[in-house]
Amino acid sequence: MTISDERLTSSRPDYRDSGLVFDDGFLIGSATAAYQIEGAVTAGGRGPSIWDTFSATPGAITNGDTGAVADDHYNRLDADLDLMVSLGLEAYRFSVSWPRIQPSGVGPANPEGVAFYSRLVDGLLARGIRPIVTLYHWDLPQALEDAGGWTSRETATRFADYARLVARALGDRVEVWTTLNEPWCSAFLGYGSGAHAPGRTDAEASLRAMHHLNLAHGLAVQVLREELPAHAEVSVTLNFHVLRGEDASSPEARRRIDALANRAFTGPMLHGEYPADLRADTAAITDWSFVLPGDERIIHQPLDFLGVNYYSTATVRMWDGASPRQHADGHKAAGGTPWPGSEHVEFLVQDGPYTSMGWNIAPDGLEDLLVSLGAEFPGLPLMVTENGAAFDDEIDADGRVRDVGRLDYLRRHFTAAHRAIERGVDLRGYLVWSLLDNFEWGYGYSKRFGIVHVDYDTQVRTVKDSGRWLGALIDRHRIPE
Repeated sequence: MTISDERLTSSRPDYRDSGLVFDDGFLIGSATAAYQIEGAVTAGGRGPSIWDTFSATPGAITNGDTGAVADDHYNRLDADLDLMVSLGLEAYRFSVSWPRIQPSGVGPANPEGVAFYSRLVDGLLARGIRPIVTLYHWDLPQALEDAGGWTSRETATRFADYARLVARALGDRVEVWTTLNEPWCSAFLGYGSGAHAPGRTDAEASLRAMHHLNLAHGLAVQVLREELPAHAEVSVTLNFHVLRGEDASSPEARRRIDALANRAFTGPMLHGEYPADLRADTAAITDWSFVLPGDERIIHQPLDFLGVNYYSTATVRMWDGASPRQHADGHKAAGGTPWPGSEHVEFLVQDGPYTSMGWNIAPDGLEDLLVSLGAEFPGLPLMVTENGAAFDDEIDADGRVRDVGRLDYLRRHFTAAHRAIERGVDLRGYLVWSLLDNFEWGYGYSKRFGIVHVDYDTQVRTVKDSGRWLGALIDRHRIPE
């Protein structure tokens, strides 16, 4: 999947259109992840995950934060469901905590874990909100990591078993399923750079983990097709890197990073094979013997739609070795690299404005991405499964959170999505990240993405102006003035 450096967008540059109307069938909602909001990490029979272990590692997380309490969503479920109703959400994408269902990653389902997610699903349906289940949002049971984690082929088999348990528990009520969220992060930040759990810094291990995540996806899709009703929809969510360039070396730099960040997953999942150039780029690191005959066929399963996560763009070029290398790839620095075989690509600081993550705000990148995916995979519907922004929000004296930057960010990106639809893209929905301020992985509680403010001392929720704006958009399916 290659996104041209020549901008596909029209001459309307600021993306601040208003009055644009989305069809009634266009699904608008929000999203979260289990470890980021649930807390209660030892309640209800839940076992430890790699993020529990990683969070307890000195220096791994900003301010030494952990997800032990997070938003206490596990104990505040009903109130949070009512909060979703007040926002008018049509859909809610949540992840199931694997160690809450299988504390050690193997064996029968934990009844208390199943009961929690069953209550969540029933609560959503009773309130008219469509549940969207993500099976894996990075919280691998620690026992499986101790046995090799995603570097072990056995973990892919265990994931398929886990998918079957969840499908049997919730499949009679949940119609939309996602296997993996952002497997690039799991593989290359978790096993390559060390910025994410489990914190390994091994280039070969990151490529091995990449493949076993792809294999887990394929096996899980097969299981879901067996267990779910015929009308159920099955997908995967990928975080696409939208790549720009500024000099003669940029095409080669974009090709290399596109292979690692994008085509390493769309290749086997949607085309049925790994890109030859990716294998060549990484030949000095691995012989790819972890890919067994038939694996790519297993990974290549029909999908009902493709989940698209987008936040910003990246500008790359080949490093000339003469000047200090720039590392502005948008990911937290750690001891290793998330770019095995492409260490001579540099990521340049881009023009602002920026979110508090330091990510550039580029709604044209979302339009370009959706149009490019629609052209490469005709007939495969798309859904924006995450898009949002972190800003340093504060509650004003009158109790209101005036998050002007986030509101503007969302307006511009919904406009970008609408423009993509106008250009023929089959886009089925848009889920804002995130419903609540939460544990932002390696950054702990220092970054706020929510459309609802959370006071972490009191757990009081306050709907931000962006949340009210989203509610108004949902109410009329029209971008508010």
